[in-house]
Amino acid sequence: MGSYSLKEVAAWIGGQVVGAAETRISGAAILRDVAPGELTLVDSAERLGQFETSPAAAAVVPQGITCDSKPVVQVEDVHQGFATVVARLRPPSRSTYQGVSPQAWVDSTARLAPDVAVYPGAWIGAGVEIGPGSVIHSGVRILDGCRIGSQVVIFPNAVLYEDTVVGDRCLIHAGAVLGAYGFGYETRNGHHELSAQLGYVVLEDDVEIGANTTVDRGTYGPTLIGQGTKIDNLVMVAHNCRIGRHNLICSQVGIAGSVTTGDYVVMAGQVGVRDHVHIGTQAVLGAMAGIINNVPEKTTVIGIPATEQRDQKIKQAAFAKLPEMRKQLKALQRQVEQLQRRLDAAQRPAA
Repeated sequence: MGSYSLKEVAAWIGGQVVGAAETRISGAAILRDVAPGELTLVDSAERLGQFETSPAAAAVVPQGITCDSKPVVQVEDVHQGFATVVARLRPPSRSTYQGVSPQAWVDSTARLAPDVAVYPGAWIGAGVEIGPGSVIHSGVRILDGCRIGSQVVIFPNAVLYEDTVVGDRCLIHAGAVLGAYGFGYETRNGHHELSAQLGYVVLEDDVEIGANTTVDRGTYGPTLIGQGTKIDNLVMVAHNCRIGRHNLICSQVGIAGSVTTGDYVVMAGQVGVRDHVHIGTQAVLGAMAGIINNVPEKTTVIGIPATEQRDQKIKQAAFAKLPEMRKQLKALQRQVEQLQRRLDAAQRPAA
C-alpha cells in the first residue's frame, strides 16, 4: 500500500492541511480501529478528544475544526473525503475474470457484449441480452428474455426470473431474487388458486438490490424500482409496487402489493407497509413503523400504527405515565367511595 505525505492525501480530496503537512500516512481507519501511522475520521468537534488520545497520525475533519496536538485535513464533506482516501489506499477488489467461462451455460440465442464476464457455473437463458462491462458471478441464474444493461454486477446465486429488465450500473447482491411470483390467490371451491403472474420486474439505472432481497413480478405489468434507489438486505417488495427514485429502504422492510412511493423516501429497518398505500416524496418511515394509511410528502412517521412523529411522541409520553395514573385513579376511587358513604350516612333519617 505504501505511504504518502498528508499533503498528498489532501490533494486527493481537495482538502487543506492544518499542521505538519509532511506527516506520513500508511493507511486509514475509523477511530475505533485506527493504528499508528494511519489517517482517521473526525466528523464533529465532540470527537476531538478521542482523536487526540488515539494512535492516529492525522484526521480528516470538517472545515473550521483544528487540533493542537495533531495535524488535520479540513474538507467540506468529511465522509466523502474520507471514503475517497480509503478507496485510494485500500481499493475495493474488482473482477479480473474475462470472457465467458466454458463451465457456464449460455443459450445460443443470448446476446452478450464482447467484454461481459461470466463466471463458472452461471446459467443464462434464451434471448437474454447483457450490456458492456457487466459481470455475472458463479451460480447466477438469468432466465429467458431478461435484459441487462451496461456495467451491471450480479453477485453469486442471484436469480432473475423471465423478462426481468435491469438498467445500467445496477448491483444485485448474492441470493437476491427478482421476478418471483406474487403472493396473490383466489379461493375457489375451497382451494387457493394462484392469480395471474404475467408481469415482470424493472430496475432503472443505478439501483442496488441487497443480499437475499426479493422483488416479485407484477400481475400483468411491471413491478418497478426507480432510478438510484438503494435496497438493503432481506427486504421484500411485493407484486405491482412502483418504488420511486432515490429511495433508501433498509433491512427487513416488507412492502405489500401495489404500494407506490415518491422520490427520496426513507424506510428504516423492519418497516411494514400494507397494500395499496402511497408514500409521498421525502417521507421518512421510522424503524418498525406499521404503515396502514397514505403518508404525505415530507412527513416523518413512527409507531404502530404509524402516525406523525410529534403525535406519536406525545402518545408514548402518556403511555409512560399510565402506571402512575392508575395509582392515582385507584386513590380517587377510594376517596369517592368514602365521600359517598359519608353522604349516604348524612342523608339517612335519624332513628
